[in-house]
Parts: sequence; C-alpha cells; structure tokens
Amino acid sequence: MALKKTAKRKPTAKKATKKRKVAKKSNTKHAAKATKKTKYSPLAGKEVEKEMRKFKEGTATSGKAETPVESREQAIAIGLSKARKKGAKVPKKRK
Repeated sequence: MALKKTAKRKPTAKKATKKRKVAKKSNTKHAAKATKKTKYSPLAGKEVEKEMRKFKEGTATSGKAETPVESREQAIAIGLSKARKKGAKVPKKRK
C-alpha cells in the first residue's frame, strides 16, 4: 500500500500585528524602594550647577594647566569629579 504524497502549502506572509504591552502591577514595597533610590546627592547637583555657570560665562578651566573647557559634557564631568572629591554620592565613572 503506497501512501499518497500531499502537496505542501507554501508559507503565506503573516500580517504584522502589534503586540500590546501589558502593564504589570507592582508590589507597593518594591515600588516604594524604587522611588526612594537616588543616584546623585544634592551636593553633586550643586557642584555641577556651579561648573555649568562657569562654563557659560567662559571662565571654566580644567586640569593643572587650566585649559579652557570646550564642551557641556566636559563641564558636567568636572562638576561630578569635584563632588566625588568632596565625598558626595555619585555613581562610578564609566569606562
């Protein structure tokens, strides 16, 4: 007895369907911890603010040679560095 070969169907293009993201309910304990956790201390913010003011005035300098600061990012980095030296809570430097 020979088995009949059935014709394979060609795969049809599936319609692109949007997946809906379902918002997960969070426990109140975990949500409270997440909101309390801060990355930067107020002292760090003040140091960055001071450095940004100097940058905008054009008087910000960096290093022992006191070369002028050329970019916003550089001014922020200098402010965070000064805050670290003062012992403020600041995340570690990126490598």
